[in-house]
Amino acid sequence: MSQKRRKGKAGMGKTAPQKEKFFKDLTAKMKKTGAPLGKLTLGEVIDLAEKFRVKASHIVISEAMEVHRLTHDEVIQAVFEAFKFNLLSLEVGLSKGESFLLGGIGRRLSGLKKKRTVFIGDRFIDNAVIYTLAAEVGNHQMGLQPCAGTGDSCVTAGLMKALLETRLSRERVGQIGALIVKIGVLFKEGKKTTGCNMEGFGAGAASAAAALTEMRGGSPRDVARAMVLALSPTIAVPCTPRVIVSGLCATHIGGAVLIGNLASNLALKTALRVDVDIDVMMAMAASVHANAAPVITEINLEYMRPYFKKEAEVEKYVAPGVREEEAAKSARVLAKAREEMRRLAETANPLTSPFGDAVVGGSSIAVGSPTNMGRIAHELYEGEIRKISIGLTTDLFARRAINVPGILMGAVLGASTKDIKAYHRVLKEVAEKGIEVQIYHIPEPEVQKITIEATETNAAVNSLNRGGGRVKLVDAQPSLATAVEVAGRLGIKLAPT
Repeated sequence: MSQKRRKGKAGMGKTAPQKEKFFKDLTAKMKKTGAPLGKLTLGEVIDLAEKFRVKASHIVISEAMEVHRLTHDEVIQAVFEAFKFNLLSLEVGLSKGESFLLGGIGRRLSGLKKKRTVFIGDRFIDNAVIYTLAAEVGNHQMGLQPCAGTGDSCVTAGLMKALLETRLSRERVGQIGALIVKIGVLFKEGKKTTGCNMEGFGAGAASAAAALTEMRGGSPRDVARAMVLALSPTIAVPCTPRVIVSGLCATHIGGAVLIGNLASNLALKTALRVDVDIDVMMAMAASVHANAAPVITEINLEYMRPYFKKEAEVEKYVAPGVREEEAAKSARVLAKAREEMRRLAETANPLTSPFGDAVVGGSSIAVGSPTNMGRIAHELYEGEIRKISIGLTTDLFARRAINVPGILMGAVLGASTKDIKAYHRVLKEVAEKGIEVQIYHIPEPEVQKITIEATETNAAVNSLNRGGGRVKLVDAQPSLATAVEVAGRLGIKLAPT
């Protein structure tokens, strides 16, 4: 079905009675499927929109009409009412607002955009970013009504203002706004603790991806693909510990628009496969958020505390001893960071030879380090290989489709990570040689092991996976010393810790 026909089928350009009939008929069809109206997930919204060949926003509108006993126009009006305060706050941030973290960035960018595009050369996206940042200024000036959090309220307010300045009808903007709100309220329920992945950056990026994709005429499946792509880089991103550090929030909320735009264009302009269901992606984001945020936040606090904005009138109520202890810790942060970075600089590759061998298979962690473990083991055995046992930690075991060929080519052929032909032929060669292979799971993090049973001398390497193709040797047979010597001879970089 052409995009033009799809739009007509969705009830665009119809009279008010025809429009109401369209949505009532759509609601009736949805009810016949047994869909849990009022409790629809995003995945179910997409599936229903595909089934009935309508837009994702139309499913959202129909659900609201049924649950709240409203007409289409009343739902649209409710959406605009929901955004009213935040759009007002945005206008304050765009004109006279001053933020204790972002200064007068809204006013400054507003002046620049009158002369030229400011960020990426696309006026609509530039405006959406500028308005998003202005909304954050307004948030610090007079507040915002939070959805998942106030971060995504900045993004969604920025999007809505930018949409209202396009040639889209107010009705169409309201429908897209309804889709944005549906996404936001689901993120709100998934947000359990601090974490920008479930508000400003994550919820904002998903909302932007969905809104932009639907605005650009994408199908419901395109909308879902775009949301999944937008969510991927946002998962596990914390923000609250940094939210009172000057400047940093700007790239979270502004980046949400840019990530959403990229995801939308990837969904619309490429044949990129996106197999993950949006419900799975969101459920994972919420689960990661709840488990990872407390850990990441503690580290954030350690490094960011010296840069927190403080209010003298508040600090006077804190015991002097506590303030002194915090000040002492803060004074040590930069020295500690310098020391940590110095250790990295001391072991870093020189600029004249910065890169390791090419890694076929797509990942220096999932393929590079395991393959190099196999290469070391290849140099330690003698005779003919009878059996190879490979133990992999959880994430490596899950990605065995790409790392086992690398490990085997290293162990059986002595091939490096750049040997594309060996990578693609090794499974067949192992089968032809009658080598028994066993792959097993190791629950401990980072661990990767290989044992080669041979006719003369067996070999084994017990190691820890490190990025960039590096290996941390823990033990080896016939000897650890020999394994270290072999790694040096092969040019495999060993990680000290």
